[in-house]
Amino acid sequence: MTHALLHSRVPVGIEARAVRVETHLAPGLPAFSIVGLGDTAVRESRERVRSALVNSGFEFPQRRITVSLAPADLPKDGGRFDLPIALGILLASGQLGRANTDDYECIGELALNGSLSPVPGVLPCALACGESGRTLMVPADNADEASLAGATTLAGQRLVDIAAHFTGQAPLTPHDGQMPQRRQDDAPCLSDIRGQPQAKRVLEIAAAGGHSLLLSGPPGAGKSMLASRLPGLVPPLGRRQALEVAAIHSLRQPRDTDIFYRRPYRAPHHTASASALVGGGSYPRPGEISLAHHGILFLDELPEFDRKVLEVLREPLETGQVSIARAAQQLSFPARFQLVAAMNPCPCGYLGDPEKSCGYRCEKAKRYQRKLSGPLLDRIDLHLEVPAVEARELLADREGETSEQVRERVQRAWQRQWQRQQQLNRELRSDALDTLLRPHREWLASAMTRLGLSARALHRSARVARTIADLADSEAVARDHLREALSYRQSMASTP
Repeated sequence: MTHALLHSRVPVGIEARAVRVETHLAPGLPAFSIVGLGDTAVRESRERVRSALVNSGFEFPQRRITVSLAPADLPKDGGRFDLPIALGILLASGQLGRANTDDYECIGELALNGSLSPVPGVLPCALACGESGRTLMVPADNADEASLAGATTLAGQRLVDIAAHFTGQAPLTPHDGQMPQRRQDDAPCLSDIRGQPQAKRVLEIAAAGGHSLLLSGPPGAGKSMLASRLPGLVPPLGRRQALEVAAIHSLRQPRDTDIFYRRPYRAPHHTASASALVGGGSYPRPGEISLAHHGILFLDELPEFDRKVLEVLREPLETGQVSIARAAQQLSFPARFQLVAAMNPCPCGYLGDPEKSCGYRCEKAKRYQRKLSGPLLDRIDLHLEVPAVEARELLADREGETSEQVRERVQRAWQRQWQRQQQLNRELRSDALDTLLRPHREWLASAMTRLGLSARALHRSARVARTIADLADSEAVARDHLREALSYRQSMASTP
């Protein structure tokens, strides 16, 4: 037999497309060609496969070898095709006998000594393989991740282990991965924060409705501490959500199975580029906003980010996904994240403080705040000024509610939302909001004019009011709920 066919997969976005790895041995001068729109890493597979076969005790055929990765117009990258290429050469040269590989999909990179190295993007491939009904073969270091998908998984440490399975000399047993236990996030406790009762209240509202939040205040007021407590206030991921998150992270590097149900918490530095946030590359990979899917994206020192970088957040905040267009393909990654941002009110950070302020009270602060565009600020549900903590509060004994106590109320609010509308309040559509606002039309019209709110800002405040009502176990949204929600839109506008 001079021809062999094996099955593999390549991630395209968060999906995995099937790839047929065909190998043909022909007479003629020795040559090794790989066709099928592969990148440099794929073409370099020739040298890795050659060395791995020889160092594993197999014969490398001195013939004209052609490997086709089909479909030919699908871009392919990485070393994931090393294993199926090596097996194809062994099958086509008769070194594996008449082994049947039709019911298998193979993924893995080969080291020069024949050992198998882990590759990124295994979980999307495992999910697709499970749907096809085939058995997935992966490096041992990818086995736990692949088993999360529920597909039958075989894992090997070396090429000889996989070859011995196909020849029947030492069949591999399915990998029995332990499903991670659902446990609450071990985020820092809310009770560690001294004072700041209003900030804690807003943090609870943000957690209960999944709302975006902007904290503004002087250095040392506790803005970053408050943001780091948010993961401990929200319920853990469900299994379907956890698989989505793990599949996205798998495209970068495998997500630790110990934190399988933990909501992502991403905090990129303010020097991050637009591509770092959105994602990109010749073979697009997810950026920070997709890695924060079903979790929290924390942007500290918000005005220090490049304005063009911040503008890329506008569409994902509305749609919950990001589209990346390249010449060869266009991909979409999910990006339904909760934005939490923090900033100083001015460059020195002490606007209005008679002792610490730099003295430029108005114009310098306005120029600093104008680094943030109006459309972006309009998409942030909650704006709050966080004052400096007084010495007596800072040195007081630890008191206040714990994260667990607040989380119980947040979970009840989530349950009300899912029972009523099968989604969080931040995702309420306009028709549902119109019904909610109808009893308060005249009062809201006056409030819109007085506060200078846009229609988008009003709708976002209405969603916040719905969350406040849920926290109060109220079926209807009362005017007090709306009044509190609107108060969180005035902070930025009232700054000099």
